[in-house]
Amino acid sequence: MSIDSVRGLFVGPDTSLAGRTRLRRWEFIRKRLPELSEMKVLDLGGSMRFWLSAPVRPRHITVVNLDPSEEAEAPWLTVLTGDACHADRLVAGQRFDLVFSNSLIEHVGGHKARSALSHVVRSLAPRYLVQTPYRYFPVEPHWLFPGMQFLPLPVRWSIAFRWPLGHTRGWSESQALNEVMSTELLGATEMRTYFPDGQLYWERFLGLRKSMVVVR
Repeated sequence: MSIDSVRGLFVGPDTSLAGRTRLRRWEFIRKRLPELSEMKVLDLGGSMRFWLSAPVRPRHITVVNLDPSEEAEAPWLTVLTGDACHADRLVAGQRFDLVFSNSLIEHVGGHKARSALSHVVRSLAPRYLVQTPYRYFPVEPHWLFPGMQFLPLPVRWSIAFRWPLGHTRGWSESQALNEVMSTELLGATEMRTYFPDGQLYWERFLGLRKSMVVVR
């Protein structure tokens, strides 16, 4: 079996571990937000592709992402290029029903940036849903390497461009270092601190806490 095939068991299509997790997450979202199809949604750090393949289509979605290659392909979807931590500047004067953020907060870069993001999330709509991987799940989810998040930076850096299941394999050393330094998993205390008015739920794998979802 090739490396790509092995990685495909964990990430990618709906039959992979990540794919099955996404489907369960959508079941959770539908349960917690049954009126999602009627909502005007602000997605921080998301993508057009995510919503085009989603099983539920909100009334309108505005996506804010640093990636300038994203372009809207549907009249119900708007894509803005910019920093999600300062999205209030991009959407000034607009009203939303829900702020949505999936696997972003662990990438924004330190406590100050996470605090700014949480302020934007909590201030731009009456409801929000924020998901992030759990720091103490035994396998680091971005590189699929056991305990990588607890290792010294030089070791994580080495793993990032050598580990065959990691998404940064084959990248330059500087690119891999930047990716490692830009990824910082959070624990439950941090999420409750950033989102004190939300309720924290757990996504589990084999009984272990894998990801956190905070909902208001």
